Amino acid sequence: MNISSLTGSLFIRFEFIMPGGYLFMIRMGKSLSPIIGVHTSIAGGLGAAVSSAQAKGCDCFQIFARNPRGWLERKLTSEEVSAFRDARERAGLWPLAIHSVYLINLAAQDEIILDRSRAAFRSEIKRAVKLGADYLVVHPGSPRTATADLGIATAVESIRLAARGLRMDGLRILIENTAGQGSSIGCSFEQVADLLAALDDLPVDVCLDTAHTFAAGYDISTEKGFRKTVRLINRSFGFDRIKLIHCNDSKAPLGSRVDRHQHIGLGHIGEEAFRRLAHNLKFRRVPFILETPVDKDRDDEWNMNTLRRLATT
Repeated sequence: MNISSLTGSLFIRFEFIMPGGYLFMIRMGKSLSPIIGVHTSIAGGLGAAVSSAQAKGCDCFQIFARNPRGWLERKLTSEEVSAFRDARERAGLWPLAIHSVYLINLAAQDEIILDRSRAAFRSEIKRAVKLGADYLVVHPGSPRTATADLGIATAVESIRLAARGLRMDGLRILIENTAGQGSSIGCSFEQVADLLAALDDLPVDVCLDTAHTFAAGYDISTEKGFRKTVRLINRSFGFDRIKLIHCNDSKAPLGSRVDRHQHIGLGHIGEEAFRRLAHNLKFRRVPFILETPVDKDRDDEWNMNTLRRLATT
């Protein structure tokens, strides 16, 4: 462990070497600073994603490990993998989350889609392990016209089949709660808890998305609603299962079941709610990944700076 400080400042940095050799940095001033990062593009290659995360001032980052909108994937070369892992180690970015591709539907009832989804997710696991990722985030999917219970059972079987016989090397699969759009499962904390309970022998935990939580009907925008949501998390899967937070405001109103992300503080959740979230010790111990819009007025840095300001005021 390395401990360093800045003269005349309350800033202290602790550096730990995490499993896999990655550097984990904690900044402490008056209180523990949250670990904050964004989803970065791999359009310029995997190495470009690391450089982008560094340039933006990220502590952690998230990527797609392949084209997120198609079934076909390009194989990674050993040179690409080594260069990416070396660049990430030099940058000291922790954790690395990989988001699985959008087409995957682990709860699908159509046999062709289900088979493709299971094969693609197995490939995602292998790819994530190669790249040294800490987390692989996946939406549990939608059973379309079938029941939610059947969808949950199908998703559980899908994850089991995808992971069967694979060496995970510290990778954890994170089930992301959903907004409940259409017939997607995982919009209630109880459904997420059911998924975890059925997969309790596998390295599976939770990625909590704030916009999805709000759109699904959990009112984190008010102090009363926030306290109630904390209680409901404790009663369902528990805070110890949350390994990553997708920190997004919502363009859609409470309970709308519509998944639309907004800049931090400018949506229906609001700035004060994110201040409350960033100061809550149950949440701030978990890394935050922002998936907020990028437009002509506000970018990733604006949203990270906003969240950091709220965490310290």
